[in-house]
Amino acid sequence: MTNRTAEITRRTKETDISVTFNADGSGKADISTGIGFFDHMLEGFARHGFFDLVCRVKGDLHVDGHHTVEDTGIVLGRAIAGDAGDKSGIARYGYFILPMDDALALCAVDLCGRPFFNFDCSFPTERTGDFETELVREFFYAVSVNAGMNLHIKMLDGTNTHHMIEAAFKAFAKALDQALKIEPRLDGVMSTKGTL
Repeated sequence: MTNRTAEITRRTKETDISVTFNADGSGKADISTGIGFFDHMLEGFARHGFFDLVCRVKGDLHVDGHHTVEDTGIVLGRAIAGDAGDKSGIARYGYFILPMDDALALCAVDLCGRPFFNFDCSFPTERTGDFETELVREFFYAVSVNAGMNLHIKMLDGTNTHHMIEAAFKAFAKALDQALKIEPRLDGVMSTKGTL
């Protein structure tokens, strides 16, 4: 399993999205969502997870950023599921505690095929740049459900909204990189059941 790449597209009346996600990349990102801060977060996710990510999004930003951010999470989640395949040979679990200045974020991932989402983060401001901070939860929830992953994100500390959100995205990247790694000692899937 090398150069695992998934290409997913999704078109609705609200958004038109295409994502190419390579789990075996080098951290290259080509992102265009129409929301500058969200682009910055996805670029950091790709870089710190060593994922190659192309993300093209046209959304109804004249309404607000909700559909753009949530639907991007749906498509990215499906791309992650595509790269994980039948999960044969992958480590399955990943976790990371990431500091970023005042912020400290914890993320744990299980690519078990059973979506569960726990998000324990609150941000001091309602916006950072042109991004509504409540959309962070919507994005990660959509990723979790559509990737079939158990995802826990907890903000352990922080005072600056930008730093806190960026720490969460980067912690997720590092945890997901661990979970998608090929485990050479593993024959089949990481489960006593023999399947995930």
